[in-house]
Amino acid sequence: MVLLKTASLLIISNIFMTFAWYGHLRTLSGRKWYIAVVLSWCIALFEYTFMIPANRIGATQLTLAQLKILQEGITLVVFVPFVIFYMRQPLRLDFLWAALCILGAVFFMFRGHTV
Repeated sequence: MVLLKTASLLIISNIFMTFAWYGHLRTLSGRKWYIAVVLSWCIALFEYTFMIPANRIGATQLTLAQLKILQEGITLVVFVPFVIFYMRQPLRLDFLWAALCILGAVFFMFRGHTV
């Protein structure tokens, strides 16, 4: 249950993070950079409102390294659809190879540990 709650909150957090970090490249490309910074900070506030509780919940049963690699796996799961559907960039085979590498890292970080 802790892993499910943590992952769910991290997914929501990561959606906000991805838009804060990269959404401005599509929607604000014609604006001054500092406008993108301020708007990204506003979006990042929502990221933190989900990420902090996720990490606190996760830390009750997961190691810090497990929390970090879980975050990285979720980042890829959120980022690839964002790139394809929102940023309208083509799907590339490199996404698969990167996903397999990160899934391997998740596997090694969690093997032998019961959550």
